[in-house]
Amino acid sequence: MLKLKCPYCQVEADETELTNHGEAHIVRKGPGTSDEEFEAYMFLRDNPRGIIFERWRHAMGCGKWFHVARCTNTLEVFGTYSAQTLKPPKRIINAIKKRRPQFELSQR
Repeated sequence: MLKLKCPYCQVEADETELTNHGEAHIVRKGPGTSDEEFEAYMFLRDNPRGIIFERWRHAMGCGKWFHVARCTNTLEVFGTYSAQTLKPPKRIINAIKKRRPQFELSQR
């Protein structure tokens, strides 16, 4: 079972107490975008085998949104951080690189 630590209330919660809402750090699309751009924003997501950055909500706890860096192969969690953060913090990147030296952050 996946266990994540909420960066707000500091509770380590089972995934049953949380809600996954997909990929984090997505550039939002709005008025003035083409149909193709909006379709890509709404429906096309990366589904990498390996490290991913996701949005989660502590649904059965404080109710706040946060981001998680984890590996989809091993379910290894590298850290959690505030949802208001626009890109993964240096400490998260360092935690990933410590265990996966070849990791490079994608510039999407």
